[in-house]
Amino acid sequence: MQAIYDIPAPAKLNLFLHITGRRADGYHLLQSAFMLIDWCDQLHFELRTDGGISREDLTWTLPEDDLCLRAAKALQSASGCKLGVHIGIAKSVPAQAGMGGGSSDAASTLLALNRLWNLAWTQAQLAAIGLQLGADVPFFLLGQHAWVEGVGERLTPIDLPSGRFAVLKPDAGLDTRSVFAHPMLERNTGLAIISGFAANPYGFGRNDLQPVAELLCPAVGQSLAWFDGQGLPARMTGSGSAVFAPLAADTQLQVAPGNMALRVCNSLEAHPLQGWC
Repeated sequence: MQAIYDIPAPAKLNLFLHITGRRADGYHLLQSAFMLIDWCDQLHFELRTDGGISREDLTWTLPEDDLCLRAAKALQSASGCKLGVHIGIAKSVPAQAGMGGGSSDAASTLLALNRLWNLAWTQAQLAAIGLQLGADVPFFLLGQHAWVEGVGERLTPIDLPSGRFAVLKPDAGLDTRSVFAHPMLERNTGLAIISGFAANPYGFGRNDLQPVAELLCPAVGQSLAWFDGQGLPARMTGSGSAVFAPLAADTQLQVAPGNMALRVCNSLEAHPLQGWC
């Protein structure tokens, strides 16, 4: 095997996000439900026999040491593999949106290189590397919707009904650290249980980061107001600036404001690479 092309890296939506406390080390404790959606980046991997690891940006320019490169280097180091790779990244999922784009790219990179380099590592082995790269990476390696707890490392697979969603992303993004560090962030939401969520998965709870996000990024409030004007209950996903709302089959959307990207997405039954370990 010399190359693997057109590897998908799907985004996620946080159906809710509750902050339930804060550890002594500063990390926040949370509860959330992560849902995979069909908004995907596309990655391409070409084998290098010289051990080098390189990257080509096929859409917009990424940071010099993005999560894909970091994932490849971490796996190479941990496995002792002498092979390398050239990675092509065609981004579609926006940055600082709360949709896990970079983490998903890293997870798909680990899964693809596990095959390209013939490592035969297990999901648990890859997840141990993934957690060092970002809290969301193990979720994308899990390969299915999940109930998420702790600092994001405790994952319980869940089933969700098929859903269709409008996702609105303003030009402005949100820095995760700024949101979590804000003094007005509420950090004491009571613990929820999966059965309570399952009774109303697309209307359960709230995003505790949203009030702070609206203060830091007025475009979040503008996005919410756009949905409200159409009678659609919307909320922010994750710690980014994207806002989403469930859609009925016959919902007709208004034209989005010119400085915002609107996309209609569907939930996925499973990650396209599920079973690659």
